[in-house]
Amino acid sequence: MNDQYQQRVVRRNALLSRLLTAVVVLSVLLLLYSVVRGNLPADSLAHWPWRLQLLDTQSAATAAVASAGAALARAQYARAVRPALGHTGRVKAGLAPGGRLAWVSELLNGGQDTAVVRQIRYLAALTPGADPSLPVHPPRWRTVEEARAELEAQGLAHGEDFFLPAIGPGWPMAGQSRLLLGWFTERAMTVVEEMSVNVRVVDRVGDLHERIVRCMYAADRAPRTPTPERPDA
Repeated sequence: MNDQYQQRVVRRNALLSRLLTAVVVLSVLLLLYSVVRGNLPADSLAHWPWRLQLLDTQSAATAAVASAGAALARAQYARAVRPALGHTGRVKAGLAPGGRLAWVSELLNGGQDTAVVRQIRYLAALTPGADPSLPVHPPRWRTVEEARAELEAQGLAHGEDFFLPAIGPGWPMAGQSRLLLGWFTERAMTVVEEMSVNVRVVDRVGDLHERIVRCMYAADRAPRTPTPERPDA
């Protein structure tokens, strides 16, 4: 699978990651300086920069070990609370009006801790050969309102042919929970070839994670029966 669809870390928390890394580097440099200075002949200590004593070797070693331990503990904790963003799709009944079936796309947080939504953007790829009389906008990431308007301009009705929920910043995704990304009827899937969703979430340690989901991956574009329910669904 293309790497762009894999979960990735967009940005680490500056205070809990970058600053801690800087402290580790500084501690190691102080330790190296102290070791080198401690092994120089006495007459060299009168010259710059060796005449400057910052820390003794034991104190510098203690600082280096402590900062490295803190960085390791932070990395282990960040891994423990990191969200595991996955995607599921299935055919469901009871969503589209008139008893029509719809392909439903959901985001799963398979991690054990809560992740908070920071941003969601949509990118629609229309089916080639669509009605040339209808407006076609250049493909780009759009807000939910813009994505709805783009599909409605193709003659689709929101809430009838498709549905994109309004998920604002700050929406919490508990561990092992699902988040509806949207549903699409057979009519909508004849117009929309693919709907990609860019989801960014923040975990407990402040790291920003991103996952791009292809909502219609392996979609049943002519559904006749609902997908059987799984015990964990």
